[in-house]
Amino acid sequence: MTALKEFQRLEAAGVWRATPGDQRKDVVVSLGDASITIFDLRENVLAHWSIAAVARANKGQRPAVYHPDGDPGETLELGEDGVEMIDAIEQIRTAIDKSRAKPGKLRLWITGVIAFVIGAAIFLWLPDALLRHTVQVVPAVKRNEIGDALLARITRISGQMCMTRDAREPLRRLASRVLGPGQRGALVVLPAGVAETAHLPGGRILLNRALIEDPEEPDVTAGYILTERVRALTQDPLEEMLIETGLWSSLRLLTTGELTDADLQRYSEYLLAKEPAPVSDDMLIAAFETAELRSTPYAYAVDITGESTLPLIEADPMADRDARPVLSDGDWLRLQGICGE
Repeated sequence: MTALKEFQRLEAAGVWRATPGDQRKDVVVSLGDASITIFDLRENVLAHWSIAAVARANKGQRPAVYHPDGDPGETLELGEDGVEMIDAIEQIRTAIDKSRAKPGKLRLWITGVIAFVIGAAIFLWLPDALLRHTVQVVPAVKRNEIGDALLARITRISGQMCMTRDAREPLRRLASRVLGPGQRGALVVLPAGVAETAHLPGGRILLNRALIEDPEEPDVTAGYILTERVRALTQDPLEEMLIETGLWSSLRLLTTGELTDADLQRYSEYLLAKEPAPVSDDMLIAAFETAELRSTPYAYAVDITGESTLPLIEADPMADRDARPVLSDGDWLRLQGICGE
């Protein structure tokens, strides 16, 4: 996002409240890569908001009051000391709003969808056709919004995502090394909730803290991340969500561009409880080769005996080659402290 470049590393003081019944806290607000991170005065992460999903409760007034879209109970106040931060947030929100569909085009789109629904309702294949069409037309910015909304609900169960100042860049370097330079912000480490890994619409991959803290080498963690990315490529995450939430969810998203809180809550709970889908050995080996990663450390982490993961060990694409390091020793040590004490 071009509007972010001039505001990198911007910080300001603010006042944050998790719910209307909680005590207001003095916090430090950091503007990052299309996101706002809220720290307490001990630099512990309290909240992480995507700017694309941030709403302002009192336009043009000071102090400026912001909250996650759809959750006005959690608030962040920025006063006169945060003028530069307020201007930056408003500029980015304006740029995001301009990039979204214009009302006139949206009306045409809704009219076309209604005509499509009336005609397609005659046929028994309506649910499948509606699902496929919805997945095809939902833009990337809406997928990101859905992913952010799911993450907000997941963190209410799992606890706030882990992040320390020292671990922020190593985590981004790990994402870039495994997933590609365009995915530096794709990894989220959670203290609980998700058993191992999970993925969201929009591209985020969730990791249990144990996958960072327990392995002796980053190749193991990289293997779990890569495997989850292969799962996400096997079936569109948005499609998987709409299958779980049902026909009306697809129709509502197609006609209004929104999902209900009930749908989001239902799917977030399903996501944390479901068993990970199996991935074929051939697909995994090809992915490890493309990423220039060793598959053997991951294989032994999944099965210490190596019996069930023998194909990944025998066909390790980096077995006779010098693989690029996943992370430096220093970055790996800093990353392992991402959840603090």
